[in-house]
Amino acid sequence: MAIKKNNNPNKDINYYKKKFWQIFFYGLGGTILFFILASWGIFGSMPSFEDLENPDSNLATEVISTDGVTIGKFYNENRTSIKYSDLPKHLVDALIATEDERFYEHSGIDGRGTMRAVLSVGTSGGASTLTQQLAKLLFHGEGSKFLPFRIVQKVKEWIIAIRLERQYTKNEIIAMYLNKADFVNTAVGIRSAARVYFNKEPRDLAIEEGAMLVGMLKNPSLFNPIRRMERVQARRNVVLGQMVKNGFLEEAAKTSLESKPIVLDFHPESHQEGIATYFREYLRNFMGKWVEENKKSDGSDYDIYRDGLKIYTTIDSRMQTYAEEAVTDHLKNLQQEFDIQNKTNKNAPFVNISDAETNRILMQSMKSSERWRTLSALDKSEDEIIKSFGIKTKMKVFTWKGERDTTMTPTDSIRYYKGFLQSGVMAMEPRTGHIKAWVGGINYKYFQYDHVGQGARQVGSTFKPFVYATAIERLNMSPCDSIIDSPFTIPKGRHHVTESWTPSNSDHKYRGMVTLKKALANSINTVSAKLIDKVGPEAVVALTHKLGVNSEIPVQPSIALGAVEITVQDMVAAYSTFANEGVYIKPQFINRIEDKNGVVIYEPVPESHDVLNKDIAFAVIKLLEGVTEEGSGLRLRTQGGGNGYNRVTGYPYVLSNPIAGKTGTSQNQSDGWFMGMVPNLVTGVWVGCEDRSARFKGITYGQGATSALPIWGIFMKKCYADKDLSVSKSEFERPTNLSIKVDCWVPKKDTTNLEQNTDEFSL
Repeated sequence: MAIKKNNNPNKDINYYKKKFWQIFFYGLGGTILFFILASWGIFGSMPSFEDLENPDSNLATEVISTDGVTIGKFYNENRTSIKYSDLPKHLVDALIATEDERFYEHSGIDGRGTMRAVLSVGTSGGASTLTQQLAKLLFHGEGSKFLPFRIVQKVKEWIIAIRLERQYTKNEIIAMYLNKADFVNTAVGIRSAARVYFNKEPRDLAIEEGAMLVGMLKNPSLFNPIRRMERVQARRNVVLGQMVKNGFLEEAAKTSLESKPIVLDFHPESHQEGIATYFREYLRNFMGKWVEENKKSDGSDYDIYRDGLKIYTTIDSRMQTYAEEAVTDHLKNLQQEFDIQNKTNKNAPFVNISDAETNRILMQSMKSSERWRTLSALDKSEDEIIKSFGIKTKMKVFTWKGERDTTMTPTDSIRYYKGFLQSGVMAMEPRTGHIKAWVGGINYKYFQYDHVGQGARQVGSTFKPFVYATAIERLNMSPCDSIIDSPFTIPKGRHHVTESWTPSNSDHKYRGMVTLKKALANSINTVSAKLIDKVGPEAVVALTHKLGVNSEIPVQPSIALGAVEITVQDMVAAYSTFANEGVYIKPQFINRIEDKNGVVIYEPVPESHDVLNKDIAFAVIKLLEGVTEEGSGLRLRTQGGGNGYNRVTGYPYVLSNPIAGKTGTSQNQSDGWFMGMVPNLVTGVWVGCEDRSARFKGITYGQGATSALPIWGIFMKKCYADKDLSVSKSEFERPTNLSIKVDCWVPKKDTTNLEQNTDEFSL
């Protein structure tokens, strides 16, 4: 059969041309239609104009001190936005040179980058512009591994990128990208990254530091400086090379910077790290209630973990640091003595209790532990759970020398932690009620119970000024009036006493005729008992509540010696009333709250009321000055037992300015207190173990003058050394035409026998 020849080759060419253009236009039309359908959201939702105008930013709420330092954050994602103007030029240059060299030339999609993306689909994914990367971070997320889905996602990135370029300037896009990027280790956004890795604001970053952060953007987990320093340094040097290639850096400068090691100042911004951890938790609980009572303009709730609020607090970051350092400096030394005394104690750290009582304490702690709750949720029997507490387990424990890996049973762990001395410290301005420092414990990660606002403890002799203030007010007495220190009994039936009460002095001595000033300075129990007998416990309780103490106080004469449990916060507020001329100011810890746009959405209204007239308040101040002039606080004036630390007296303070204060020690030395005041700062310090049965055996180390007063002394010395704080060394302001005699004859100071105090709680 003969094959028919095609004698018209042009017909074939025209046929193939027609097919080519058909395929081309169908493909072009299909692509355009695909883009149109994608933009309409057919393949998944696309951001609206409102979304582009206000992208979901998931911003952390900042907790800011009164001196402008961010002391903590509340967040799901630790990110705080900053403006382009806050970015150093070298950081922007490094970003452009490394991530998008033609950033200022394209309109969201780079032709070359797009071609690379097409050619590398299914392998590396190609290159994206900064705008495309921002689109993915804001509205898209991680790319799919499934090719059809990935193509759809890529198209959506292009569409969103073009819209972003129309909506924002190039500089705004750079700022948004750096604010959204994840740098791992709780650092989301460039500001968090600068603070976490270098403890700096972005504007203060050095060139090599900025280059390291930009280098991390390629793959933050791969280039994690905490785990892969050599790889991170190599990547940083690649960024420096890109800066030279794009004309942002001289070759000589690059060579010099490449040789520098990466020096981190790692500060992870977690809820358990940094300063003021106990205060931040107290604030977080407050904000939980605040959002229920304060709504947005549209009626919706604020979210402290996403809305980027700025909480401006009254805390001073410097004072807070000094208070935390004071607690650490003193307790890590005092703990050594506590541990020495417990070496021969079979029930350590519990003193003078039976084996049965020890087991009861341990069992109670087991049942309140997370381990018990977890195993109970798994339907384990009580016997099984108890048995698990006796199995040795690897764990990391707190020590004053840092965390330590060890192996012990959970029961031994409970006993171990019960043996740590704890502390609560709060400092407040008496005129404003502004809380300047708040230390709720020794380490929030391991001990989360707050001993400032949460834990009420027996206050011992620090309660006595409330008795004296009542006597001055009700009986028109003065600090210079005399009273007999002699054995004294309140008979059964008087003041609702069920059994006759005969308090004794801690040294079992009686001094005869003494002034009120001397009686309080030496914390004489019989005098306090006589005064409350004269005014009645009802009057003392009433005044104490007016001073801001919220605890329930028994209407019994024994409260004169401190058989009352009060928080550090309430004690500071009460003493501040004396320093504030008799006016109570409710403690305040927030100055204002702003939303993410800087609009003030909350300003607290100070709460105050008159309690005492100026003359009575000043008379109490003069009484309390006697404590540091001739009483248990006298060691603040002396060398403190030498030029170095002494476990009995603490550090040398040699403070010569006027100080009003009071030590306190509860029964059996379970609680040690010192309340110290200067005209513009009132500070309360409590020291003790979590459980009252864990304590010093004797008063030498367990008294407030040894356990608590040194923390106040160290704190104040640090504050005075910082001249920017302007902590007062002046006299307390004396009322004009003072009607109460306060200038008494003061005997010569006796600096001997300072190791024994007379403020022990005695019944």
